[in-house]
Amino acid sequence: MPAADGTSRTAPDVRVPVLVVGAGPAGLAASLALSRYGVRHLVVHRHPGTAHTPRAHLLNQRTGEILRDLGVADRVLAEAAPADLLANHVFMTTFAGAEISRLDAYGNGPDRIGDYRAASPAPMCNLPQHLMEPLMAAAVQEAGVGELRFGQDFRGLEQDEDGVTARVADRDSGREYTVRADYVIGADGARSRVMEQLGLTVEGPSGFAGAVSTWFEADLSRFSAHRPAILYMGTRPGDRPGDMRVFISVRPWNEWVFLCADDPDGGFDKNDPEAMRARIVESIGDSSVPVTIKNISPWALSSTIAPRYGVGRVFCVGDAVHQSPPTNGLGLNTALADSFNLCWKLRLVLEGRAGPGLLETYQSERQPVGAQAVDRAFRSMLDLHGVAQALGFAEGQDADEQWRLLRELEEDTKEGQARREALAAATGQINYQVNAHGVELGYRYRSGAVVPDGTPEPLPDGDPELYYRATTWPGARLPHAWLEDGRRRCSTLDVTGHGRFVLLTGPGGGRWHEAARAAAELTGVPVTVRGIGPGEALRDPYGQWERVREVAADGGVLVRPDGHVGWRAATADAADQLPAVMARLLCHPSATPGAEGPGTAPAADAAGPAAG
Repeated sequence: MPAADGTSRTAPDVRVPVLVVGAGPAGLAASLALSRYGVRHLVVHRHPGTAHTPRAHLLNQRTGEILRDLGVADRVLAEAAPADLLANHVFMTTFAGAEISRLDAYGNGPDRIGDYRAASPAPMCNLPQHLMEPLMAAAVQEAGVGELRFGQDFRGLEQDEDGVTARVADRDSGREYTVRADYVIGADGARSRVMEQLGLTVEGPSGFAGAVSTWFEADLSRFSAHRPAILYMGTRPGDRPGDMRVFISVRPWNEWVFLCADDPDGGFDKNDPEAMRARIVESIGDSSVPVTIKNISPWALSSTIAPRYGVGRVFCVGDAVHQSPPTNGLGLNTALADSFNLCWKLRLVLEGRAGPGLLETYQSERQPVGAQAVDRAFRSMLDLHGVAQALGFAEGQDADEQWRLLRELEEDTKEGQARREALAAATGQINYQVNAHGVELGYRYRSGAVVPDGTPEPLPDGDPELYYRATTWPGARLPHAWLEDGRRRCSTLDVTGHGRFVLLTGPGGGRWHEAARAAAELTGVPVTVRGIGPGEALRDPYGQWERVREVAADGGVLVRPDGHVGWRAATADAADQLPAVMARLLCHPSATPGAEGPGTAPAADAAGPAAG
């Protein structure tokens, strides 16, 4: 019987601190993080199991760091295609036909490989969703803190001051039951039922183009092993200009996804396996290659972002709040980072060691990052049209005319030279898709659970979307530097995180240890102090940390549980500020009355093109 405020008077069937709706990458990342933090939770997912098709696949360095923190990086890397098999981005007519152009991809080029290796201990890799999700689900089950329930329909929710009551139905039995939770995470993907229940919407073009993904098996090693890549893009003369036939490597070099436009006038039935097989063979360019169709999935492209990521005690992550074209491969990676950002905050609020205001920083930190990712992916999609334009392809041309334009590329003429220069420029623009290191790793939280240190934000060294700049400026991700702990090599990212606040300082550090004890007494949240340098357990043998710390040897860099810098101090003279800083970061009741909350910059500035 509902009460006047809409809440249920009857006892719930299930009571958990956190309910997670959806067990895709974002939901499983949330479940795994909550498990590592010891937060009991329930995950409900409408499908009978994890993903059964490849879907998203590229894992960037920031995702690798998150998986490293959550203890599953080794499992993922053991199954994934390694970074050197992502080394190229290829434009071609067909696999067996002429190659149009090629560029180094994902930090594998001689001019970028040092950037990527210096920036992170985690390499990029390629692991499709249907292989990654079972690994994450197994880790959740092994942890024994959260429960995964598949085949469950989320029906709706009601909030009150003390929690959320959700209605869930078992799809096999039809039995409906209620779940009472302190907080709910909506990770139920595009067209999210949780978002609908909250009255939240997304903005931007939705379903603006149709596409068809076909998962198939074929041995294409003789066309690909010498130029290893994730993406091979076919521009076949006679097709509509701008329409590309894309081959995505699932398992090198025998398992693939073929992606093409869902063109109603394309002259073939997209749901007919034989018609699709014929199109794939045509796009390979060699009819002798056996092709076995595994799955055909039509879908629609969207480029949308939610202005609000949650209401009250309900927070949404992943595709529920941002959907982007597959260019740049940012969707899955941004989704995992959403969950990683949210869950440490949930833990501290649930434990009563942080105020509810800490959860509000999820919106101010992650929404601008999602918006930047959606914008970058959309612009990268438009950049692909530049290749066809550089070739001179246009509407109304027949295949013979376009073959003539292709042959012109090889001619020693003024026209041929101009065509080659245009193609080189168009190919170079694809760096913003396949080498967008600044977008992937360099976003900074200019608003949120951050206490500024009064210094101006450092300017990027180069194009902020292409190049990452290491900095300890509050709000930035902690720079990676190789250290030694005894004889064990470790990263600065290994000695921080794992659910803890960690303060990095230099030799001695007595004042920081005293400040950390005072901060823990004030807030109830421990701060682990780690000294780096001579006489400390952590050594800086290459001087890498000294070069990137941007504070004096006795200064301090306070790192949040998610690896972002929360505050820093130039010298130990500021050590006595640490208790107040921690109280402010945590929105703790002990924070000085009248003091501004964490992160005073406008939320719209939390990320963007300048976030190099």
